[in-house]
Amino acid sequence: MQITLEWMSHWFAKFNADYFGGGLPQPRLALSKSKTRLGSMSCKKRVRLFRTECCDYTIRLSNYYDQTERQYQNVLLHEMIHYSIAYTRLKDTSPHGIVFRGMMENLNRKYGWEISVTTSMKATPRAGGVPKNKTYLVLALETWDGKNFLSVVNPRFAGQLERQIVLVNKIKAHHWLRTKSSYFSDFPAVRSLRAKRVSREVYERFAKDLPLESTL
Repeated sequence: MQITLEWMSHWFAKFNADYFGGGLPQPRLALSKSKTRLGSMSCKKRVRLFRTECCDYTIRLSNYYDQTERQYQNVLLHEMIHYSIAYTRLKDTSPHGIVFRGMMENLNRKYGWEISVTTSMKATPRAGGVPKNKTYLVLALETWDGKNFLSVVNPRFAGQLERQIVLVNKIKAHHWLRTKSSYFSDFPAVRSLRAKRVSREVYERFAKDLPLESTL
């Protein structure tokens, strides 16, 4: 699902009343398309009477992934803990220190939430998803020093890259393949010799399981 600002406002108010004693003013709420940060809490800092204070709090959640409502709620609660600590001026040992973890574990234990410090999104599809049966043109490269690379290529530039590859002395071998594997869903479709270094295990997995051609 995808969330809205109205969704955020509704659940912020409910969680504020249920878990934070209604003591948190609603901050600015925002959405993003961040791939690496499911949520964030930020504020502006100002100095008054030789003391630094926070103001203009913002909680931002990412709509990049197609998460369940429960997952989004856990992320919102995570950021509300950060907000509560900052707003009440509690001192913690680190961003996810003793105070944060104590509040997180209390919500998880008492109310059955699954709030965490870090979350792996490898198995979570992107919002909107990758079109079913999408085919990727992949260039597999192996260099003389034993490094392996994979790259999704814009098909219109494949011939151009093929001609460039033969001029690069560092490249020991290269192969072209077409695949529907979702592994490549986050790879940009390149137009030049740019590639992502992968382990030998990953490289051989695709070399073994998919038909390879040395030329187009």
